[in-house]
Amino acid sequence: MKHAFFGVSAIALLAAAGPASARDIVVHAGRLIDGIGKTARTNVSILIHDDRITGVQSGFATPAGAEVIDLSKSTVLPGLIDTHVHITSQNDGGNPIAEAVTRTDFDAAVKSTAYARNTLLAGFTSVRDVGAQAGVVIALKKAIAAGQVEGPRMWVSGPPLGPTGGHGDDANGLDPALSSPAWKDGIVDSAQDARRIVRKLRREGADLIKIMPSGGVLSIGDDPGRQLMTDDEIAAVIETAHSLGMKVAAHAHGKKAIDQAVKLGVDSIEHGSYADKESYALMKQHGAYLVPTLLIAQVVYDVAKAHPEQLPPSSAEKAIAVTPRMRQNLHDAYTSGVKIAFGTDQGLAPHGTNAKEFALMVLSGMTPMDAIIAATGSAADLIGDKEDIGTVQPGRYADLVAVDADPLADISALEHVQFVMKGGTVYKSGGRIMPHQEATGLPPG
Repeated sequence: MKHAFFGVSAIALLAAAGPASARDIVVHAGRLIDGIGKTARTNVSILIHDDRITGVQSGFATPAGAEVIDLSKSTVLPGLIDTHVHITSQNDGGNPIAEAVTRTDFDAAVKSTAYARNTLLAGFTSVRDVGAQAGVVIALKKAIAAGQVEGPRMWVSGPPLGPTGGHGDDANGLDPALSSPAWKDGIVDSAQDARRIVRKLRREGADLIKIMPSGGVLSIGDDPGRQLMTDDEIAAVIETAHSLGMKVAAHAHGKKAIDQAVKLGVDSIEHGSYADKESYALMKQHGAYLVPTLLIAQVVYDVAKAHPEQLPPSSAEKAIAVTPRMRQNLHDAYTSGVKIAFGTDQGLAPHGTNAKEFALMVLSGMTPMDAIIAATGSAADLIGDKEDIGTVQPGRYADLVAVDADPLADISALEHVQFVMKGGTVYKSGGRIMPHQEATGLPPG
């Protein structure tokens, strides 16, 4: 049976389009930070075939038939990676309580396409989303992978899992008569709940699991310093997720929640505000990453000081107390040798401003090179796909970004990405956004 497309057979159109032709590209990089070593290389050629890097060699080579991209005056890096985003939401200064009961998943789905595009154009070619309605964020991930929406490669958790009344309970502080079916998606009040929900999320297409073992800052009424999930609930999530090949990220501010989650095998601690020397030793022993999320801490702190009415009740007070500790925590974890992965908790600040995290990391004591590695090679390792992303070497996706200045001299240069390539496709060049025909498989009709 033939299906018509504006009166023309779709089969005939596809046949006329023919197979995609292979592309060879060479990028001439004046300076290359490859995400592996601790020193930059100069005058390097990056060879690309279709969507993959095939070679990295010294000097400016020009293979016959290859398209040349001249970045000889720029610093080239791997596509940047943010391991803690909420790409389906963004706070625009409105009343958070009103928005909680008036915004729908349909609103989130539409707006998320713009948030994803802004993130990609800022140089972040991969992200780990650790908290969103599963149907929305999984659909967005699929649309990006199919080339129907411009955005970064995505690894997604769906809703975070936590107890009734905990940081992930969307009903906190609201009229008990209000309800939404989605508000219960991540509620874990037993080990049995944990196993069932993890398996359900895996079936729906989630890549990892996010848990909320401690209270938080932007939730109403809970205490960031307290462990709110029981050990058996945490253990059941981790055991079930790991059995399915899924990693587990733990939102944890308080020391007890941090230490228990690490002992039970969590893969990363998000925030980690009140960790101490014992916590860092445990993280090193178990190989857990810290994702420091300083950008959201700074943004919430600034809002708490200037416009507390834009935050949920109790959040301003918590933000003012927690933010300075988060900066000190990164310093202490870094100097203790804990593995660090870049993550912003983006969604309160506008998507596309992710790179502001770098300057905060450096102010907290990290070297510019280590901050960059946290957003490239280390981030890829935490995600679990270092064979595809995070470094510039043969076999990896051709995910590249470039800036005019030297980020090792001024890390804020990464806030002004001039060139973005994802999978061999250029999305920004010379600071200009490049137009693209959506990859629908059909020519324009």
